[in-house]
Amino acid sequence: MIKFFKSLYLTPRFFYVVAAIVVLFLLSYGWNGLYGITWLVVLGICVLMLFEVAMLYSRAGLSAKRILPEKFSNSDNNEVLIQLDNSYAFSIKVGIVDELPVQFQKRDFFKVINLQGKQRNTFMYMARPVERGEYVFGNLNLFVTSVIGLLRKRYTFSNEQMVKVYPSFIQMKKYDFLAIDNRLSHIGLKKIRKIGHTMEFEQIKEYVVGDDVRTVNWKASAKHARLMVNQFQDEKMQPVYSIIDTSRVMKMPFNELKLVDYAINSTLAFSNIALKKNDKVGLIDFSNTIGNFLPAQAKKTYLNNILDTLYNIDSKFLDSDIGMLQALVRRRITHRSLLLLYTNFEHISSLHRQLPYLQAIAKKHVLVVIFFENTELRKLSDAQPENLADIFDKTIAQQFQFDKKLMVRELQQRGIQTVLTAPEDLTVNTINKYLEIKARGLL
Repeated sequence: MIKFFKSLYLTPRFFYVVAAIVVLFLLSYGWNGLYGITWLVVLGICVLMLFEVAMLYSRAGLSAKRILPEKFSNSDNNEVLIQLDNSYAFSIKVGIVDELPVQFQKRDFFKVINLQGKQRNTFMYMARPVERGEYVFGNLNLFVTSVIGLLRKRYTFSNEQMVKVYPSFIQMKKYDFLAIDNRLSHIGLKKIRKIGHTMEFEQIKEYVVGDDVRTVNWKASAKHARLMVNQFQDEKMQPVYSIIDTSRVMKMPFNELKLVDYAINSTLAFSNIALKKNDKVGLIDFSNTIGNFLPAQAKKTYLNNILDTLYNIDSKFLDSDIGMLQALVRRRITHRSLLLLYTNFEHISSLHRQLPYLQAIAKKHVLVVIFFENTELRKLSDAQPENLADIFDKTIAQQFQFDKKLMVRELQQRGIQTVLTAPEDLTVNTINKYLEIKARGLL
């Protein structure tokens, strides 16, 4: 009996009916004939309620199951399916209350779906996580109402499920497909004009019109009594490292996603592209200490190692030690490599403290410093001021923007490649810079 009452709920329609009955009783003070009619209405409502109880509780008429993917993609919309099976012979209205993981901070989830008698249907909604880690879904609660609509029966399915949120593999697949399809320019990735050529020798062949005369092999030409040229190919298996700063400067959120998560998503997508280009990819994360170090490899399956490592990376409330990073690079990365450093500088003085270490790294490697434009300040600087306080805020915002441009200039003057980007454009701009470096043969 306790279980029965715990599963029985009154609908808004019931309270509307009760309100109407109260009005009828009030009106019956002025019209005595209405008093008896009102009691007949009350009796009819009670009969309807008993009939609806019999309809809803005569059998277990509804079953449901939540279907989750194997893993969620961070910062992307992920599909969650709820499969409903109506065993009742009549149409029902189902209110769905899914107990979402605490990370979503959403307590008002309620969806309504109509089911015909003996019908099976699937309801889908989207979940967008903004943190990596384990997400636990609780019970699935369903509230069933018949065509009468005075009562609801609650079905509770103890369907607790856990799903892990990984770095954005949806974004990785998106750029992977576009790279294979040779349509990178459709999303803003630039085609870079090839400047010169790299020096990995492939073969000696006979000269044809259009070949670069600077590649003529005079010894081979004398031997064969005709012009012969050296043919070169793009260098492959070049080591490329993504270096992620996990210090406090990377905890700043934009569009609910921390900068370190933007960097992690970009690293995964970029590593996949680099492997497709037959380069070796590696990974380093650091703050005040060195975290993970994955040496560069060119195996296609190595992407799984990178994905698992990125899943466990988190930012810390500590300052980064680029001096320690420089010592690690000098000791562990012996071949000339492309190093993509994801970090952030909010003030030019913080850049000046790190410049000696960055210059030391750039002497032996191609270093690309990737840091972030504060899009909130950009909005503030573009806004029209309405009072003196707004003018002050706009001036300070423009000063910060100017400092960012000054940082780019100082890095470039010291031979360090730079990318200053809005967080949402990070992946595109990183791949652009990689393609540019490859095309210019800087590595």
